[in-house]
Amino acid sequence: MENNGKEEADAAYWHDLQEQVNKKKIEELKSGYPEKFAPENKIFERINRGDRIFISTGCGEPQYLVKALVDYVNSHPKAIFDAEVFHVWTLGVAPYTDQKFKDNFRHNSFFIGDNTRNAVNEGMADYTPVFLSAVPGLIRRGIVPIDVALIQTSLPDKHGYMSLGVSVDIDMAAIEKAETVIVQINAQMPRTHGDGFIHIKDVDFMIHYDEPLLEFHGGVDSEVIQRIGSYVARLIQDGDTIQVGYGSIPNAILSNLQGKRNLGVHTELIGDGIVELMREGIIDNSRKTLNPGRSVAAFCMGTRETYEYLHDNPVVEFRTIDYTNDPLIIAQHENMTAINSALEIDLTGQASAESIGKTFYSGIGGQADFMRGAVLSRNGKTILAMQSTASDESVSRIVPFLKEGAGATLNRGDIHYVVTEYGIVYLHGKNIRERAMDLVSIAHPKFRAWLIEEAKKGGLIYKDQTYIPGKRGEYPETLEGYRTTKTGFTIYLRPVKISDEPLLKDFFYSLSDKSLYRRFLSQRKDMPHERLQDFAVIDYTKEMIILAVVDRRHKEKIVGIGQYGIDEAKHAAEAAFAVRDDYQNMGISTELIVYLTFLAKRQGLLGFTAEVLVENRPMLRVFEKMGFDIERRVDAGVYELRMAFKE
Repeated sequence: MENNGKEEADAAYWHDLQEQVNKKKIEELKSGYPEKFAPENKIFERINRGDRIFISTGCGEPQYLVKALVDYVNSHPKAIFDAEVFHVWTLGVAPYTDQKFKDNFRHNSFFIGDNTRNAVNEGMADYTPVFLSAVPGLIRRGIVPIDVALIQTSLPDKHGYMSLGVSVDIDMAAIEKAETVIVQINAQMPRTHGDGFIHIKDVDFMIHYDEPLLEFHGGVDSEVIQRIGSYVARLIQDGDTIQVGYGSIPNAILSNLQGKRNLGVHTELIGDGIVELMREGIIDNSRKTLNPGRSVAAFCMGTRETYEYLHDNPVVEFRTIDYTNDPLIIAQHENMTAINSALEIDLTGQASAESIGKTFYSGIGGQADFMRGAVLSRNGKTILAMQSTASDESVSRIVPFLKEGAGATLNRGDIHYVVTEYGIVYLHGKNIRERAMDLVSIAHPKFRAWLIEEAKKGGLIYKDQTYIPGKRGEYPETLEGYRTTKTGFTIYLRPVKISDEPLLKDFFYSLSDKSLYRRFLSQRKDMPHERLQDFAVIDYTKEMIILAVVDRRHKEKIVGIGQYGIDEAKHAAEAAFAVRDDYQNMGISTELIVYLTFLAKRQGLLGFTAEVLVENRPMLRVFEKMGFDIERRVDAGVYELRMAFKE
């Protein structure tokens, strides 16, 4: 208790001392630059009717300045008319969107936030759809003219330089082009390294007002969000350079990266999750292609603790958004992994992150920049992570086609992986039918039958595509797992999925005529869609098909298949298996039967039956070494086996 009291006293002492230093610094500034510290009314008189006003982004918003401007308009209602307010994204005050100021201000947003969404959709404010990487160029070329910039900075250093702190992004371009630059100096703004320094001489007016920065909290976590985070974490490899967005899903992803090593960061937004991984040494940027040793971002949205970490920290660089979001810069990072989200994705693989039908919701932002940059990166990958439903599971985010009016933020070539709480699918290089079946497989189960029917109507999939609804057809993810055979070969065992038809086709056509005959006891060599459906679409309560797969860099390859179908009358199951010819004698068949036996026993089955050609000694040996009580009967060159499980 005594130590705690001393620490609090020490903290209070240093806080008071710092305040005295800051106060002295401000007094020196005012005496050195009296013309820049004019009364607020005189400052705002410089804003003319019809001016275009830029306000800093997100948590960098100069809250006091914005409130002071609105107060000025309240007291001088005829001073400013038809001013256009450019704001990339507001988390805080946005009084200029209020109906009573409609004659004074017109808001124009590059990214719609909660505080401005209603105004935009009611026609009282504007939305400009644009890649954020392009905004500084639009400002510099005068296509988006800026007359006044309202900016927030740190206190100046001994050389007269102030830091833009947590919001560098577009601010620098606005400062360069604005006729009038008004700065709120805030001692609570961290001094960050990178592109965000401006000199006192480059600003027209300064208002000193210390206040806590806006803070952003990631949203409500849940079991569903954590499942998505755990799936995405599987796709992130040691040494990857990552970009993540904001919200509960990115936070869940970052919290699941424990155990990863040497990750790097090149992103638009840095938040609490990234900073926590930097503290733990998981992100060290040691293997980055560009800016090694440094996390690079354009702005920050987080908590006070994160801002304190960023203060004067040389391992974090804030760069302008035309650098961080330039696809050609992003593409220079090897192993670039771009992780973003969307409001909905359709069965063809195009996604909207900016609107829900005709309702404007957010914006293009930077995700298209990063997804396209990552596609061009050497060994790069893109991940779209999203919940399968919205509105308390009443709406599917996976839809047959994007709604009328929806903006296709990401086109069909932008996305590699899609992740929901129901799994991971890989779309890159797949045809429309394959994409549709993949996305159905990770949709919420209660919407899968509807998606299948709509996909049939739209000609996206086979007209006779079958589907087993409800729990009977729900993929049992818990049965997935790695196994190592006695020969040291590692395989991944998992149940078959409704989307596995293309992989099954490749597998069966890889088998030799001899292997096909041994498996099916038939001379038939074709495996059309109608037959493949019997393997891809199953009732997991009545049969089980386990695949042995290996990953050939983004595309699985089936090397073995084991299955059983339950005979309810005998409370047993008929079993069979097959292994690719080039993977035989590696122990795969044994692992398949061992696992099928475990699953059958768990269901309370009493044993297996099987039909095995007399000449098929390898298959017979696999069954024999399992230790079953085996009864044999030979008929026309075929063993009919009855194999009872032992306790």
